[in-house]
Amino acid sequence: MELDDKVCYCFRVSKRKLINFTRQTQPSRPSQLADCFGAGTGCGWCIPFLIRLHEEVMGQQEKTEPQLFEGSTEDYEQMRLNYQQQVKSGDHQKNQHGSGANIDGGESLEQDEEDL
Repeated sequence: MELDDKVCYCFRVSKRKLINFTRQTQPSRPSQLADCFGAGTGCGWCIPFLIRLHEEVMGQQEKTEPQLFEGSTEDYEQMRLNYQQQVKSGDHQKNQHGSGANIDGGESLEQDEEDL
């Protein structure tokens, strides 16, 4: 995933915007990334990626680019479309901050509500 690729498609928020916002504001919880142009407040698809981005950026000593997604932009878009279809059909619950949503669809990420 490149810096100018969208992480939040609902509000067209790029990875670059989210990284810069996180570095500048130092949010204490991943849910505070919603203050960056509403990221994560639409369909919910990007919430697991926002959690990962927050963990990586806040844990870095150096300014290196966090790796949110190993695949291509097209793969990310297709995964989002699949997620939306699953939510619409009722096969998948909408991601929410604090829900423990997992990017890979496997076991949930354990998150305390106070951490989010």
